[in-house]
Amino acid sequence: MKIFISSLLLLVLSACTTLDRSTPSVRREIKDVNYEARKEDASPRKRLMVLPFLDASEARPVQLKEKARNAFIADLNRTGEVIALDSKELNVDLSKMTQAGQYKLPEVAKLAQALGVNAVLEGKILDIRIKRKSDNVGVVRHLSTAFEVVAQVRVVTGRAGREVFNTVKTVTVEEQGVRVAERVETDKFLANNPEMIEVIVKDAFLDFTPQVLASLDKVTWEGRIAAINGDRIYLNVGRVSGLQVGDLLKVTEDGDDVYDPESGGHIGRVPGRLKGTLEVISYFGNDGAIAVIHSGSGFKENDRIELY
Repeated sequence: MKIFISSLLLLVLSACTTLDRSTPSVRREIKDVNYEARKEDASPRKRLMVLPFLDASEARPVQLKEKARNAFIADLNRTGEVIALDSKELNVDLSKMTQAGQYKLPEVAKLAQALGVNAVLEGKILDIRIKRKSDNVGVVRHLSTAFEVVAQVRVVTGRAGREVFNTVKTVTVEEQGVRVAERVETDKFLANNPEMIEVIVKDAFLDFTPQVLASLDKVTWEGRIAAINGDRIYLNVGRVSGLQVGDLLKVTEDGDDVYDPESGGHIGRVPGRLKGTLEVISYFGNDGAIAVIHSGSGFKENDRIELY
């Protein structure tokens, strides 16, 4: 079996909606837990939320997109360069956040940002095709079968809902064989060969992994202040994200979004006011960190943090 992969890159500039940055009201019990930090030469990992995959056809089994998504999340996490998250933590009905067969990604990104997500990913199966070529017609004939999966992946930033990746990819798998002559209907073949189709669809999305990781270079790593208790400041990013004890973090307010007065298009976000710096001293929970003030004052919950 040989795999031939061809890619068509679609670069799309998207306008963004104004974000509602309200302060989270959730309170958690916080306890110190000591863990080993990341390696010296490693950098913080960005959180990427992977939404439930979409399918242009309602006739195909739901398992196709579910299994492909699970494999994609596992493949992204295996790289160690990103933290791929399931979107279950959003606790919203994502089926109501779609339009024209796609997610309203800027709106979803606004919700995901409150969970410390740096980017949001949408995957979609556009088409599955079967093509067969044969030699001389007969009761038994040689067949060449090609399976084609057309898939799309989009990625937007969690902070501004700005699109940084939009690619449609066609993955083709060909095999040679001797088959009894038959009239093959695509839908019937897909139904009778679910395991083969699942593998092809899964492989189609796994081929996106290097490109998705490269697109995240355009996304700024950041975290948030989750809580403040006396002289200790608790962050929503920690050991798993790759923060290291001793790291210095700068704390800023969110800046305002700026839009073009003529076109209404989003130009960017102005830098927020720098409040000071924090020093990471320990970890807590699954992926939280404890910091103390290194310089500055006036820190509040939901303030933005970046590596200094």
